[in-house]
Amino acid sequence: MGTITVKDGTQIYYKDWGAGQPLCFHHGWPLSADDWDGQMMFFLERGYRVIAHDRRGHGRSTQTVTGNEMDTYAADVNELVEKLDLRDAIHIGHSTGGGEVARYVARYGKGRVAKAVLISAVPPIMVKSEKNPGGLPIAVFDQIREDTANHRAQFYQDITLPFYGYNRPGAAISQGVRDNWWRQGMMGGIKAQYDCIKAFSETDFTEDLKKIDVPTLVMHGEDDQIVPFADAGPLSAKLLKNAATKFYPGFPHGMPTTNADQINRDLLAFIKG
Repeated sequence: MGTITVKDGTQIYYKDWGAGQPLCFHHGWPLSADDWDGQMMFFLERGYRVIAHDRRGHGRSTQTVTGNEMDTYAADVNELVEKLDLRDAIHIGHSTGGGEVARYVARYGKGRVAKAVLISAVPPIMVKSEKNPGGLPIAVFDQIREDTANHRAQFYQDITLPFYGYNRPGAAISQGVRDNWWRQGMMGGIKAQYDCIKAFSETDFTEDLKKIDVPTLVMHGEDDQIVPFADAGPLSAKLLKNAATKFYPGFPHGMPTTNADQINRDLLAFIKG
């Protein structure tokens, strides 16, 4: 575990465990590298080098006021990758982290990235527009901004229910999982997390996806209540040059946690394939 200081002075916290082919994990909003515990342990035990960072403004990284947008997120990843001199790496992103992976691989990945994985990811673009009629109305994201700015502690408890599908009939609710989400969210800076809502909802990743030529696995739960399935995973797969897909009936947005056994098995098969 350590930190690097990027060009604007921001400190980026990261974990770097093990040896072997590097797997780089990119977390969702408003979480931290800790959200990948189930994957980090699984792949570490199977001989991989596992790396995860806290995005600027999140977790243990600097609580930034500036640079809380996708171009800078990708540039921060590039600085970390160059510092660790990672090659033949596989970049795996969940939710907002999937957008970060798309932009990083498209802009900086040439010669360093072997494969990519987008899990419950925000690309191609979330917000509704004439070009994206299946997206979510801007009012949805304005409400997330309102709740983050003014009711963050309560909102971060409430959102765990749809995030993990715990609001569905018969769901086996884990209070520990809910508490861990809240803990991670409250570690980060409110300003950076507020700004990140625009980054994950309004950034258009269409051109990034078109540029990616490494094998890319698109994984998405069909009961995702945070990044709705129909306007995300299938559309991203169509834009990628070399896509494989794994779509899961009934799985929620937080499926790397709630359905870790299945997700880890499918990730391992793709990585080895």
